[in-house]
Amino acid sequence: MKGNLSSPIKNVLVISIAALCAVAFWYINPLSLANNASTVLSIAILMVSLWVTDALPMPVVAILPLILFPLLKISTLEETSKSYANPVIFLFFGGFMLGLAIEKWDLHKRIALNIIKKTGTGGDKIVLGFILATGLLSMWLSNTATTMMMYPIALSVIAVISQNKQEGANYGHFNLTIMLAIAYAANIGGIATIIGTPPNVAYIGYFQSKYNTDIDFMSWMLLCTPIAILLLIALYFVMVKWLYPNHIKYDLSSQNLMYDQIKTLGPITIPEQRVLFVFIVTAVMWIFRSLINNSQQLFKLDDTIIALMAALALFVIPSGAKNSSDKETALLVWSDTNKMAWGILLLFGGGICLAEALEKVGLIQILGHWLSGSTANVLLLVFMIAVISIFISEVMSNVAQVIVFAPVVSSMADAMHINPLLLGIPMTLAASCAGMLPMGTPPNAIVFASNHIKMIEMIKVGFVMNLIAIVLITLFVWYSVPLIFK
Repeated sequence: MKGNLSSPIKNVLVISIAALCAVAFWYINPLSLANNASTVLSIAILMVSLWVTDALPMPVVAILPLILFPLLKISTLEETSKSYANPVIFLFFGGFMLGLAIEKWDLHKRIALNIIKKTGTGGDKIVLGFILATGLLSMWLSNTATTMMMYPIALSVIAVISQNKQEGANYGHFNLTIMLAIAYAANIGGIATIIGTPPNVAYIGYFQSKYNTDIDFMSWMLLCTPIAILLLIALYFVMVKWLYPNHIKYDLSSQNLMYDQIKTLGPITIPEQRVLFVFIVTAVMWIFRSLINNSQQLFKLDDTIIALMAALALFVIPSGAKNSSDKETALLVWSDTNKMAWGILLLFGGGICLAEALEKVGLIQILGHWLSGSTANVLLLVFMIAVISIFISEVMSNVAQVIVFAPVVSSMADAMHINPLLLGIPMTLAASCAGMLPMGTPPNAIVFASNHIKMIEMIKVGFVMNLIAIVLITLFVWYSVPLIFK
């Protein structure tokens, strides 16, 4: 009983200390700020402290502005609540719905297994198959959902491979790399699209709100997909060709496992075909949105509208399959949304609300001007931001990190009169690439629980991948942002 109470008591203690620190900061006002600015900064300190310590669920922390801002006369409840209905939140909502439909009808398993089947069943090729399958799926599904889906498949492959003892083979290395492949490929694949990972959505939501400028789906992919592809290739060579080679050759039993799982799925079903159709149409509309808008004057599409159209279609289109009551349902029914991460949507709203309040009282501008004076070399600044972001993300939630730092880097860019995306995109992408510690991202934590990974091994691979990510992100952003985002 004592063990059960220890965690809640610890959380209450952490919450109390965070609240006391915030109140003390407001009372002392060491920066000699105006009262409103001091109050907002104190609330920011409280929220960031609770996010970092995880004393309260992150979505719960995100609703604090709805309580504290009206109470402390920072803004009215009506003004505060507008941030929780930001259009980008609904973009992610639509993306979530699409991911739910793909998972519900097992389309994700079919895609993953067929990619692994194509790459072959030698040790290195199996790892490559998992990297490609996980990376591709993570572009469209949440990183956590992708990892959870690939995790049991990987455990099955490990179990089969371990039964066939080959001379000179290193099964420990194989087990390690296949698990790390899932986590890192899920993290990396997510940076390729706007909806691939929450930090992308959080930053774009802030950017579009602050600058009233749209970042379209295709432009983001033009910049970020090449980075993701190169990182996935680097991950393969770093793990299986350099740090942890497995020397496992082609094996018939592992190939049979792939074929058996594909056979169990059977031919592609009608619901899968219809979900795939919605998915392809949605992706095509995202990619060619600008072309569609420029070719006619009847309507104007944006990424959020397209995502919501896809979500609506999933609830309208019949699945072609019957449920347990022998009735045909749509591709999605409302009960399916029980699996959706509603808390993430609240988290986005709270983050946008906090960022707007910090900016409104002038704190972000002050910090941005101060930091921008640290160096006049923009390339060096891009590099420094990527370094700081990737290593902070090892110990802090990447979503919370982007929410906190998006206004800071934007203000720095404004003070230096440069494109804010030059600083904002490396901060955002680097936040999703943390790979050294289990707490860096949810995929890292999931695979670390498999007991196939030692901490020193994760740190070793993660550190190398962090360095590669920093270099690639810095170079691509420096040379490509001026061309793509004019």
